[in-house]
Amino acid sequence: MTARADHYSAPLDRAREHAATWLASQADRPVPPRAGADEVLKTLGESLPPGPSDPAEVVDLLAAAVEPGLMAMPSGRFFGWVIGGTLPAALASDWLVSAWDQNAGMRYATPGVAAAEEVAAAWLLDLLGLPASADVGFVTGGTMANFTGLAAGRQRVLTDAGWDLDSDGLTGAPKVTVLVGEERHGTVDLALRYLGLGAPTVVPADDQGRIRPDSLAEALESVEGPTILVLQAGNLHSGAYDPFDEVIDRAHERGAWVHIDGAFGLWAAASPSLRHLVAGHGAADSWATDAHKTLNTPYDCGIAVVADPSALRAAMGMHASYLVHSSGPPDPLEKVPELSRRARGVPVWAALRSLGRSGVADLVDGLVANARRIADGIAEIPGSEVLNDVVFTQVCAAFGSDERTRAVTERMLADGTAWMSGSRWRGRDVLRVSVSNWSTDETDVKASVDAVRRAALD
Repeated sequence: MTARADHYSAPLDRAREHAATWLASQADRPVPPRAGADEVLKTLGESLPPGPSDPAEVVDLLAAAVEPGLMAMPSGRFFGWVIGGTLPAALASDWLVSAWDQNAGMRYATPGVAAAEEVAAAWLLDLLGLPASADVGFVTGGTMANFTGLAAGRQRVLTDAGWDLDSDGLTGAPKVTVLVGEERHGTVDLALRYLGLGAPTVVPADDQGRIRPDSLAEALESVEGPTILVLQAGNLHSGAYDPFDEVIDRAHERGAWVHIDGAFGLWAAASPSLRHLVAGHGAADSWATDAHKTLNTPYDCGIAVVADPSALRAAMGMHASYLVHSSGPPDPLEKVPELSRRARGVPVWAALRSLGRSGVADLVDGLVANARRIADGIAEIPGSEVLNDVVFTQVCAAFGSDERTRAVTERMLADGTAWMSGSRWRGRDVLRVSVSNWSTDETDVKASVDAVRRAALD
């Protein structure tokens, strides 16, 4: 029997009520969780019930048990890691994605969501200043976006070296040298491990974490054989950008594949006032970004872009007799590591459609403006020091010694007003601020800076 709509009404109504309560609480609730995982485990139940439960009651139990263990990540006062909020249209469309329950791997089977993702992909390429002919794959996050772009690069450089990766694997293959900046994100190394490429060759960076062109030139000269260069759009600590216009052409002259990790920073390309930060980025071969960071879609929604579709499809695609492939554009499964997946590109379409071109630019500009306000506010606190040039959404501050900086961070987090993660950058402990939420306003900024001031002057 096909499920009837009334089977879903009560649990969906309860879920909506709990979601609305949760979202409404963000304005004034403390940011940290009130309960740890062990406490939540006990409430959820350690033994599987012997029989069925009412679906609406299950939703109520889940919400009541989990809510104390939730971090207020949607709050405008959450600045930890690099985690955005969720735009209203993106959240609502993500609910539809779950209700529609489409396996978005094949264009023939799910033409509705495939079309939405294709439109979103075209809009992304336009906004981010990337080649209109590039392929776009919607993956789980930044790690898999890097993995996908680097897999296409591995495929291409080994093919160019005369090696048949598909038939012969990596055993006995020419060594692929991967050059990375000293301050690349750890997910780059992780993706290289997944790909069997081993540890990268590290190139020195400057005081803001940008790869040094002179050192990169030396590294490129010393490399023989297949080469991949990984650059960065948005340093995790400083927000700084590698000098794409200085180094990409040089890498291409040496036959290298160039990949840009732009998990949050690639979105500078969508802002006329910030586009200079990514000058020359469109000449790369692949790019990675996260829509759930700067664009503020729900988890999970990474984006992999590859300029040469044939390289991406050779690395990711598969054909089988039981799959029905449509004519025309390639199936989504040919662009990502998954055959089965949710239609995570649909919330991207909704976010972009709700914002429009000017709205995306305003979103990005607003995040940067708030980062600068926070940096200015922290800089006025006696004994504080902002360590980076605030060019995008990241701020790193110290308060004298490492010991005092850690103490300030701990007191600020215990206060609960805001969340700013501690870290270590260029040999110093730091308070790290990542401004990624569309809803952060001047009131949030003031309250958060005041929380840091209380912690620093305690």
